[in-house]
Formats: sequence, structure tokens, C-alpha cells
Amino acid sequence: MSDTHPAPLYSTLSHAEVRSVIIGLMLAIVLGALDQTIVSVSLPMMAADLQGVDLLAWVVSGYLIAVAVATPIYGKLGDLYGRRVMLSTAITIFLVTSIASALAPSMPFLVGARILQGLGGGGLISVAQAIIADVVSPRDRGRYQGYISGAFAVASVSGPLAGGLLTTYLSWRWVFWINLPLGLVALFISRRALTRLPVPKVKRPIDYPGAILMIIGLATLLIGITRVGQGASWVDAGNLRLFGATLVAMAAFYWQEQRAEEPIVPLGMFNNRTVAISCTILFIAFIQVVSLSVLIPLRLQMLTTVGADGSALQLVPLSLGIPVGAFIGGKLMTRSGHYKKIQLVGALIVPIGVLALAFVDPHGILPGIFCMGAIGLGIGIQLPTSTVAVQNTVEYRYVGIATAVAAFCRSLGAAIGIAVLMALLLAALQADAPASAASFSGGEIIKAMMGDATVHVNAMVKMQLAGTVENAFRQIFSISAAIAFVSFLLGMFIKDEYLGDAPPRTDEPAMVVD
Repeated sequence: MSDTHPAPLYSTLSHAEVRSVIIGLMLAIVLGALDQTIVSVSLPMMAADLQGVDLLAWVVSGYLIAVAVATPIYGKLGDLYGRRVMLSTAITIFLVTSIASALAPSMPFLVGARILQGLGGGGLISVAQAIIADVVSPRDRGRYQGYISGAFAVASVSGPLAGGLLTTYLSWRWVFWINLPLGLVALFISRRALTRLPVPKVKRPIDYPGAILMIIGLATLLIGITRVGQGASWVDAGNLRLFGATLVAMAAFYWQEQRAEEPIVPLGMFNNRTVAISCTILFIAFIQVVSLSVLIPLRLQMLTTVGADGSALQLVPLSLGIPVGAFIGGKLMTRSGHYKKIQLVGALIVPIGVLALAFVDPHGILPGIFCMGAIGLGIGIQLPTSTVAVQNTVEYRYVGIATAVAAFCRSLGAAIGIAVLMALLLAALQADAPASAASFSGGEIIKAMMGDATVHVNAMVKMQLAGTVENAFRQIFSISAAIAFVSFLLGMFIKDEYLGDAPPRTDEPAMVVD
């Protein structure tokens, strides 16, 4: 089949037009990313109001799972039907479900609304990033992807602080109402700014069986991993059924994608070393972003007198370091026309910073600030370099799905990383508990150290548990550092292609096509 996808617009757009598009895209990114974490501080109030503590964790997990599942589907539909209409659709879904979440009369209703909201959030992130490739030349994408990546990361990390302020001074329902003004502005700006965005002239068939199989496979996988992060065993009956369904669905998905005329995810894309490695680097980066934004405040609240608001404030160096790193990485990429060395620098800073954090006294504010700032800087450098590397190495008509797969890997890292690391933390707490608390589960130790009235311990036992908690967090941060170092090792094998002003070459097989 010949490629009749229209050529990119970046040669005809003025700087003012590009700036207008970027502002709309950044608002869309902020909407999708903010709702991944903004509800975390509000969860206790939601549970008290809606009387559904057993479903509480799914208010966050349901959204993350839906985002991860929806992301590659939006990318493909954007390639087929145009990214302007898909972005507008995603924003509309997100706004309608935000209203439903704000008005939720019960916890099951809220969880359902959050899952549907995630279906909109997945489109906000993936489609917005793909549009960059339509309106910005490869050489300049680093700078603009830096802005986008920075907005995404700041929204993800600052979500708990914003949620805490809204819940304290207004109501937990305002963490959803706040989406309406932001979303309406994003919808208005993006629709007006994207009127000239190219629309494919040929309508290709949609791989519905592949989409359904992918949804089943990913949903069962992420639900199983999320249950582990909430305290379930890896091999309990429920998880064995879920993981069995994952294997069957993903095997069927692989078979379907090999025979589909227009696969929902062209698996040949991963034959490209740059795509495979860059997606893995993004996966690992967001393991760090989301897990650290949860684990650092948790450690502070368990081992110090800092409360929820104070621990959230101590994340500021991390949240500021990420956009600074993204800006620096993007500027250096635009100036040099290359990404590999910049990517490697970021990939080396992160494991060093996380390992240092493992051995920093949680009472030491300045060393903690320095470590978190360095980690944020290293993560930020990796975000635009990896995304631009993916976009630069694939054929233009596959830019949407390639960008969506990269965004999917970020979402997958966020969902899997925190679930696995929390499961390891719970196991480490229970394994190292002193004899005076040998009957406590990991979750009960966390409650005891945070002063939960349902788990009462005396001062001596609490002092003994403090050593257990410190050792457990040291283990988890060391594991996290080892995971981060994998990015540096993989980055050594990536191809350092030149970022020119023209569309990517197609004389080399960037992926298996028709």
C-alpha cells in the first residue's frame, strides 16, 4: 500500500503559530498527567465521605490502567483519522468524566468514572506528543519536547500538593472540578490552533480484534500487578487467573498483529533498536518519577514528624529538577543535532542520585534536596531525548503510533513500578520486623509508624520499628537505583542519528511495513 499520508506542516508554520499549538498541547498534557496523582492525598476524605475504603486504591489504579491501555489505541487512530479530532475527543471524554467523578454518590461510581476518565487521559498525553512531530522539524523537536516533558513531569509530581490544598481548603470533589476550566481552555486553544493539522487522505481499516486483545492482556496484567502492590500475593488464586488470562490474550494479540492488514501496534517497530531502547528508557524513567513521588513522602512521614503537606513540599526539588533537565536536554539536542550523549548523561545521574538518597538521613533536609534535585535533572534530560529519538527514526506515517507506544511505556512504568516497589517494601518491612512486632504485616507497620489509631504500639516498639523502616527503604531505593542504571547500559547501544530539518529517512527499514 502506498503511503499517502500528508507531509508535515513544520515548513509552513510561523513561530507564533507553533507557540499557539504548544500552549494548547501543554494544557492537555497537564490535564492528563495531573489526574494520575492529584487524588492521592484526597483518598482518606473520599473514603470517609463515600464509605468505600475497600475500593480506595482503585481510584488511582483504575485511572492509571485505563491510561496505559488507551494510549497506543489513540496513537493509531490519530494516524488513521487525524490528530486534531482525536485530541478533541480525548479532552471531551476527560471533561465529561471529570464532572461524573466530582458528582460521584458512591465509591463504585467514582471508580467507574475514574476508569472512563483514564480513557480520555491516555489520549491527551499520546496525541499531544505526536502533534509535536506534525508542527516542529526534527532538529527543533528536542526544545519543544522538553517543554512538553517538563509540563508532564511537573504535573505528575505536584499533583499530591495541589490535591492536598484543594481538599484542605475546599473539598476532595474540587480535584475534579478544577479540570473544567483547564480543559475548556485546552479544547478551545487546541481546536483553533490545529485547524491546519494534516488529515490522512486514505482511510485504512482498524484492527478491532487486536485492540480488544491488547486491552484484555494489558488490563489483566496491570490489575494483577496493582493487587500485588496493595498487599496480595503474586501467586494467589485471583492473580494466577489474571496472569493466565494475560498470557493467553497477549499470545493471541501477537498472532493477530502478524496477520492484520493495519495492525494496532506494528510489532516490527521494535526491530528498530532506537525505538526499543528509547521506549525502555522512558519506561524506567517513569518507574522513578511515580515511585519516588510516593516513596519519599512515605519515608518522611514514617520516620520524621513531617506531615503530609510538609512531605509533599519536600518533593519540590524533584518536580523542579525534571523540567529544568528537560529544557537543558532539549536545548542541547537542538544545538548539537544529536541525542545519544545527552541521553547517557541523564541516565547516569539518576542511579547515582537514587543510591545516594538510600543512605541519606531522612532528617537531613539539605542532602535530601540535593539528591532529589539531581534525580529530577537526570530524569528530565532523558524525557525529550528519548521521545525525539523514537520520532526521528520511524517513517512519518507511523509517528503517531510510535509516539503513543513511547507514551504507553511511560504509563506502564508508572503503573508497574509503584506496584512492584510497594510490594517489595511491604515484604521487606515484614521480613525485618523485630520480635515485638513479628505478627505485623507490612501494611500494619506503615500504619503504626504513621500513628494510625487502628494499630497501636508503644514508644519502645515504635523505636525498634524505626530501624526496620530505615533498612527497608534503603533496600528499596537501592533496587530502584539498580533499575535506573539499566537505562545507562542500554543507552550505550543506541544509534546516535543526526536530527535534520527534513522528515526521517525511509531508505532504511525503520519498521516492518506493508
